[in-house]
Amino acid sequence: MRKIAGAIYLIYSLSVFFAVMFLLLPFFLLFSVLPSKISYPLLFSCIRLWSWITMTFIFIKINIRKNPNWDKNTSYVYIGNHGSYLDAPAVILSTPSIFKPLGKIEMAKFPVFGWIYKKMVIMVDRKNKESRAASVTALKAELNAGMSILLFPEGTMNTSELMLKDFYDGAFKISIETQTPIAPMLLLNAKEMMPRKNPFLFAPGTLHVICADIISPVNYTMDDVDAYKQAVFKEMNNQLIQFKAYDKIH
Repeated sequence: MRKIAGAIYLIYSLSVFFAVMFLLLPFFLLFSVLPSKISYPLLFSCIRLWSWITMTFIFIKINIRKNPNWDKNTSYVYIGNHGSYLDAPAVILSTPSIFKPLGKIEMAKFPVFGWIYKKMVIMVDRKNKESRAASVTALKAELNAGMSILLFPEGTMNTSELMLKDFYDGAFKISIETQTPIAPMLLLNAKEMMPRKNPFLFAPGTLHVICADIISPVNYTMDDVDAYKQAVFKEMNNQLIQFKAYDKIH
């Protein structure tokens, strides 16, 4: 019975997602022809509105524990744990500034959605060495131009029982090379609300997001990438474990 209800809710949620997409499509088309410095902030506002309307109508509340030290006028390497399709709207609604995300090229194949996706995302073909190198160059260029970026350092969705999968080096190399601080986001229960392995267990509720303390690369060099990566991993993993322990008690 739970899976039947979940399947109905999943179909309803996807219907809302695409209905809102088509409702906002004229604005995407209009804004996309403007110069890039003007168009991207407007397009990002559409993405935020799309996320907010969708979450509202599928009865998912996003509870964001904001961090007063996050400055909307500062560039960050935003990172987060990645275990659900809910992660995207959650991070879009949680950050104080707009950002350019890194995304897998496969998502660009979908009609209409793929066109919007290509306008918003720095795409990477993870199987192609040249594509990976080009995406890093593009991400660094965005930071140097004053834009923030977003990466999920686990690489792909975490479908394991671990709180976090091992991180890749990319976000940390970029942070050190550009001397851009890392702003970690902890998506505490998105994986449980919409599990990748069993999406028919999808259910409404409250998704909790913590904007954690900013981590500076100032004391790290390119020889310290692994140490930097492990320090961030440890901090995020510990906070996720603490939340799970608290959640079980309460």
